[in-house]
Amino acid sequence: MTSTVVRAAAVGRLLPDDPLLRRLVLMSLVNTVGNGLFVTVSVLFFTRSIGLTPGRVALGLTVAGVCGVLAGVPMGRLADRVGSKRLLLVVGPLEAAAVLGYAFVHSFAAFVALACAATVLERGAVAVRSALIARVLPAEGQVRARALLRSVMNAGLVVGAGGAALALQSDSYAGYVTVLALDAASFLGAAALLAGLPVPEGKAGAADAAGGRGERRTALRDGRYLLVTGLHAVLELQLAVLTVGLPLWIVLATDAPAALVAAVDVVNCLLVVLFQVRASRGVTGPASAARACARGGLLLALACAAYAAAPFGPAVVAAGVVLAGALVHSLGELLTSAGGWTLSLDLADPRAHGEYQGVFMSGQAAAHVIGPLVITVTAVDHGGAGWVVLAGLFALAGAALPAAVRGAVRAG
Repeated sequence: MTSTVVRAAAVGRLLPDDPLLRRLVLMSLVNTVGNGLFVTVSVLFFTRSIGLTPGRVALGLTVAGVCGVLAGVPMGRLADRVGSKRLLLVVGPLEAAAVLGYAFVHSFAAFVALACAATVLERGAVAVRSALIARVLPAEGQVRARALLRSVMNAGLVVGAGGAALALQSDSYAGYVTVLALDAASFLGAAALLAGLPVPEGKAGAADAAGGRGERRTALRDGRYLLVTGLHAVLELQLAVLTVGLPLWIVLATDAPAALVAAVDVVNCLLVVLFQVRASRGVTGPASAARACARGGLLLALACAAYAAAPFGPAVVAAGVVLAGALVHSLGELLTSAGGWTLSLDLADPRAHGEYQGVFMSGQAAAHVIGPLVITVTAVDHGGAGWVVLAGLFALAGAALPAAVRGAVRAG
């Protein structure tokens, strides 16, 4: 009861006074509570109610992830043509229908087809929402707004995951389908909030003016932007470290208790909710964003070094080392996230925000798809040596970003 009150109070503090940003925050909160519900129960639903094997679930979700990587650019281009708000008003109900569709799936082929459709819509919507923020909010407030939205997103996921406990406890088809219905309702609720979002007339024209004269750039031919996207995608491998590598490392290689996995998740979520806005305050342009990513990459490397050292102590020491590493890891994540938002926006052609956001978000999605494999063949399979390799990747990618950003700014 107390934890629920604390979470509600924390969410209340995250709601801003600005009515436009407040509506965006409420949209994010509604949507991510639904996502938290679904993600928490989805694998068990697929295996216990649909009857798929864990291997087939993993294969289907991998195929869907690849489809999601390919969705960002075409969805972004479509948003540039028809408008981000108009496109999201269509995508939201389609996402609701896709989630409800899982209740009627009874074969592997149908599962893969629906998972691909749902992931394409979900990943495309991420890029389109990013373009919408670029259109409706002033440039000087976008980094803080994105930081606030990310804090709210994590709070919503925690609330949704807590609510899913009832369905997990019942472990019944009816309970799981109720979660699907609530997730679908969250998409419709977010769409209803979006319908009332004022999108200033002439915003696209202002963006055209901001873009200056000359030929409109194309994201897929903007080599500097692609380089920055690729380097930041390497930093995004940190998510797989937290969700795949570290849990397996704790259980298989250290004497720390398995419950430490949940403690790491709590530490990470709380730090993002409480400090993401603060971490974004020093990020005011491409140069400061690149420096933030460089510092974040170094922190991620230090976290990997801590994880590598955890097996060399007894349970209490191992737990302390892992928690210290998770704290440093989370700080690195805060910095690389704040830097990434600024780079994705400030280095883009403002006349094609949808396409550019589609490219950047596709880079992140690709990292999330291949991340489990990368982490497995390094840290999980090769132990300390693998953690050293990951540390080097994070440090080098972060260190390379300032030079890549300087080149992109000159080219732009």
